[in-house]
Amino acid sequence: MTQIASRAVHIDRNGGPEELKIVQVMVGEPGPGEIRIRHKAVGLNFIDVYQRSGLYQLPMPLQLGMEASGVIEAVGEGVTHLKVGDRAAYASQPPGSYCEVRVMPAKCVCKLPDAISFETGAAMMLKGLTAQYLLKKTLPVEGLNKGDFVLFHAAAGGVGLIACQWAKALGLQLIGTAGSDAKCELARANGAAHAINYAKEDFLVRVKEITGGKGVKVVYDSVGKDTWDKSLDCLMPFGLMASFGNASGPVAPFAPGILGGKGSIYVTRQTLFSHIVTRESTQAMADDLFEAVVSGKVKIHIDQRYPLEQVQQAHRDLEARKTTGCTILTL
Repeated sequence: MTQIASRAVHIDRNGGPEELKIVQVMVGEPGPGEIRIRHKAVGLNFIDVYQRSGLYQLPMPLQLGMEASGVIEAVGEGVTHLKVGDRAAYASQPPGSYCEVRVMPAKCVCKLPDAISFETGAAMMLKGLTAQYLLKKTLPVEGLNKGDFVLFHAAAGGVGLIACQWAKALGLQLIGTAGSDAKCELARANGAAHAINYAKEDFLVRVKEITGGKGVKVVYDSVGKDTWDKSLDCLMPFGLMASFGNASGPVAPFAPGILGGKGSIYVTRQTLFSHIVTRESTQAMADDLFEAVVSGKVKIHIDQRYPLEQVQQAHRDLEARKTTGCTILTL
């Protein structure tokens, strides 16, 4: 059986960025339902930090990384949607994209349109598919219509900048929050109807001002602990609190009874991997994302590039909120 040498980033235990080590691994042939892919670029995401730190517990040693793009080198039995030589991109379980070559399940790997570069493909899949399921599938009971207000925290991040553009294309009035004036300006430049610097302003007060006291239909929140309580109070009756991350730490337990007093509001904790369980759902979401990018409705901003050898610094900068838009590791 062919064995190919590949650089990869492993951790042997949970901890800080210093735990990230570049090692050499041997990669074999794909089995049934698998492909082997040689990466051209790798995406960096906050979920990588959660897995490294231990917030999300996984067996050790662990090869990190949830998205990448590259060229298909080998195809296992039963795989029909990809062939050797295809350009491809993915956001997928299990982790392992921080490497040059890997074998992985084929079901979440999608053929990458020729109009989309490898770097863009690596940067857009996890964040873009997340924005897709939030704006298209994670909806309040009364739906979202043109002109409706939604609140999106971390609007200048990778998911946020995609969501700002896509929400504008859908006719929604997205109110974004960010931690600096420069990040607020970036959100507005990408389609946010309003942007709030939460370091200077109380976002709850501003949301009520912007909406004439009515509140928003949905809050999309990847921040977690720091924004949770006030976010609930930003919702109009029957509104939806959509949690999809914990950048500031996990949300504390709360009594469901409080939701009634706040207007019979709904709460959901979303994860992309619930939405891409099947080959069909993954492809349908990816096709929607590809169309949005190729048409120009959504532009993918790659604001940071680090060679694989600088993966520790990439993690430090991400955690320190020094990044905007998308970040990739280059090979």
